[in-house]
Amino acid sequence: MEKSPSILKQALTVNRKPFPWLKAFTAGLAAALPILIGLLFGNLEYGLVAGLGGFTYLYVFNVPYAQRAKKIFWIVIALTSLTALGTLVAPYPIMVAIFMGIIGAAAIFIFGALRIAGPAAIFLVLVFSMVTGMPQAPELAPLRAGLVFLGGSLSWILAMLGWFSDPHGPETGVVKRGLLELAALLDSVGTDRFHESRHRVMSALMDADETLASGQTPIRQTNYFKRLYVLNNSAHNIFTYLLEDFPEHRAPLPPEAAQSVRKIANSLGKKNKSDSASEVILQPEEMEPSVAHLFKLIYDADAVMNEPTSKINQEVEFSKLPLKTVFGGAFDKNSIIFIAAMRFGIITIIAAIFAFEVGFARSFWVPLSCVAVMSGYSIVATFHRAIQRGIGTLLGILIASLILSIHPDGYIIALLVLLFTFITELYIVKNYALAALFFTPNALLMAESTSHGSFSFAYFASARMMDVLIGSIIGLIGVWLVGRRSASSRLPHLISKTIRSQSQFLFVLFSDQGKRFNARQSTELKKMRTNILNLKILYNTASGEIPVNRGVLDYYWPVVHSIEHLGYLLENTAKLSSRPILADDELAQLLLACETMAIAAHLKKIPPLKPIPGIESFLSIPKELRYLQKALQNNEGVPL
Repeated sequence: MEKSPSILKQALTVNRKPFPWLKAFTAGLAAALPILIGLLFGNLEYGLVAGLGGFTYLYVFNVPYAQRAKKIFWIVIALTSLTALGTLVAPYPIMVAIFMGIIGAAAIFIFGALRIAGPAAIFLVLVFSMVTGMPQAPELAPLRAGLVFLGGSLSWILAMLGWFSDPHGPETGVVKRGLLELAALLDSVGTDRFHESRHRVMSALMDADETLASGQTPIRQTNYFKRLYVLNNSAHNIFTYLLEDFPEHRAPLPPEAAQSVRKIANSLGKKNKSDSASEVILQPEEMEPSVAHLFKLIYDADAVMNEPTSKINQEVEFSKLPLKTVFGGAFDKNSIIFIAAMRFGIITIIAAIFAFEVGFARSFWVPLSCVAVMSGYSIVATFHRAIQRGIGTLLGILIASLILSIHPDGYIIALLVLLFTFITELYIVKNYALAALFFTPNALLMAESTSHGSFSFAYFASARMMDVLIGSIIGLIGVWLVGRRSASSRLPHLISKTIRSQSQFLFVLFSDQGKRFNARQSTELKKMRTNILNLKILYNTASGEIPVNRGVLDYYWPVVHSIEHLGYLLENTAKLSSRPILADDELAQLLLACETMAIAAHLKKIPPLKPIPGIESFLSIPKELRYLQKALQNNEGVPL
């Protein structure tokens, strides 16, 4: 077995993701334009305060514009409120420390529960901290908050500009990715790659479901959005058919099947419809009946993008988890999201109180460094962040010290902010150390320019380096003491809980619940989906623990995947109006098998094999239950 690279080498690895040129430049504009506007009105300080609202743009990611508009709006409101709060509590260090922890914990919890991509707590705590470092003037709270609101509103406008040219770009991209993964699965039929490929397809289709659901607006649904929705449903139908009829298929499928699906995928998003109209769906001359039906499903998918709008009359319906259910599932003593948020808040408060009690100048840089280090999703990621933060920040402090020693002013500050923000966003996708190298002088330049500080180069550089070092050490010690085994120790309990929720949903799907019963809106579905989401987060967190128990993780890997596949099959079944009602003895056998597996998982024992009856027209469900039984039995010799 190949030895894993050291933590230091992992932390300093630069990945090959492409540079986000447009986003980086727009982020630079969002940060610098408020400063330039302030200069034009003859008040640099107001421009710098408004520039704090420019951090809003750093929360922009490639999500549907309907979701982006809401997300960025709430970030603007949050930064505005935190600016007012920071101004009011600045004279009270203990209050500042407590609020730092509360803000950080709340951000980690909300971003984690809603699975929102973004920097979570970092910039919320940063803006609050930087405001507390400004000259104390509680009466200026409304003015400062208003300036930040204006800067954030400008970021909101910049974030939404892409809607005019490509209103459904994010949705198109995720549906296209699902189709390309489906084409790869068609190529893998009859090979050893089939089981690995099916998991990628399932993940891609579920991502597409979530993206389309977040892009839905109750006010207006465009015809193109409806086509994407129906096309994604067609991809689900093809995938489900493959799982039902081809999992044990030994012969490869005709290559025309995968080629046709790729042509459909590549036609998405093309401005010139004539380019894709000439691409005809291919068909082999001779086919088995099962393969012929597969091609019929592919033809149906192709027709979605070519049929007249009047024929695309399928009603758009998504099954969304209510916010109450989402937060309720995350607000649990065994939820890794809740545990991470509490840990984050407590350690941040400790770091802030320590910094204030010791009496560091600009003491908020200590908890800020602690926050940056703890923002890794696992202990390994935390150590990576500490190394990256340390190297990047120390070099960045030297750059900032040199710049501040020459007392930049006016348009030079605006230009530097634009440049540093641009480079930060350019390199954040490559390596956090490279981003910290440029983000640090950017934050220091804005903070010191608004606080009217005047320190010598040597004093300023040494003080900030000490702040970063102490904050990083506190963050590492706190995470090490509190979270070493918090994820892996909870896996058996959550696996057991998730299997039980799946058995409950299985029961309501295949028993008589009355004509008005809607499985897609049922409590059982919501519980199952919440548990599966929490389980995936928990497993990913456990894989980053130090020390990591590789044997345990290798054992749980097929178990978690099988649970996820079973959840997908059950949720897909809920979309169908016609399902068989099983006899009591068949249901009893299914429930007994599930409960046996749940108890064994909770007790960390090998479950006995129980007979699992078939379900007519839904053979993949009992088949997945048998996979799960076998996966749970493969733990001999694993130190659970």
